[in-house]
Amino acid sequence: MPTAAKLFSGLGLAVLAFIVSEMVKPLVPDRTQFGHFSLWHAGIGFLCGWIVVGPRAGRGLGAAISNGITGVAAAVVWCLALQAGNRMVVRAFDRRYDSILEAIANGFELIAEYARVLVDGQIVATLLVGAVLVGYLSEATARRWR
Repeated sequence: MPTAAKLFSGLGLAVLAFIVSEMVKPLVPDRTQFGHFSLWHAGIGFLCGWIVVGPRAGRGLGAAISNGITGVAAAVVWCLALQAGNRMVVRAFDRRYDSILEAIANGFELIAEYARVLVDGQIVATLLVGAVLVGYLSEATARRWR
């Protein structure tokens, strides 16, 4: 059932995912074509906020911070999986894999490769501060509109 906490959690994580996606762009090779990179990640952020953070709102400030961190972690994992899966499918259509297991194994290697880009001081700080803010926003919203 839709609630204000789910909506605001989703919007908060969508904004955070969009900001972090824009921060990642200068850290990858110049030849990279991003397309709707930031918008896809904002959509994933919204879903993670709605599904992960929003329903857990209203349990106190400590739980809110934990919920925010959990939501950000879920969004990061799903965004990494989306990008790795996309690249894996493109490579599969180019017939770069001999078997499905090779493609799946390479998908996990791609996730690890993309995760290394996220281990940047500014990105980690932005994710942590954003997680706390999203958690607090969801908690404040749950208390305000029950």
